Amino acid sequence: MSEPAANRRAHRIALLAYRGLGILAVGLAAAGAVLPVLPTTPFLLVALWAFARGAPGWADRLRAHHRFGPMIRDWEERGAIPRRAKVLAVFAMAASLGLLAATSSNVLVVGVVAAVLTGAAAFVVTRSSA
Repeated sequence: MSEPAANRRAHRIALLAYRGLGILAVGLAAAGAVLPVLPTTPFLLVALWAFARGAPGWADRLRAHHRFGPMIRDWEERGAIPRRAKVLAVFAMAASLGLLAATSSNVLVVGVVAAVLTGAAAFVVTRSSA
């Protein structure tokens, strides 16, 4: 296969991979919109990132979406997370850690997860509110 043909093929595969990741992330975000323990915003941001690389028109459609668009635009423009999303995220992290601590006898695992979730919660809480 010649070099230009190989490059076109690799580019096409990359586009399909970005689109597939974006579609998967949108599906998880949609599930997160109705399931209280699954986040919505992070999956939308992953979808936006993937679509921006593999299908820019789809990224624009996410930005224009009546329900998800405002959250995405707030993040892109100001790095802002809605207050309700912050509360739900921190609550879900605390509940997950509590469940892990109650069911695991491995102190090291609980400690590592606690450190990671504390860092994640600190990041979420310190973002500006939408």
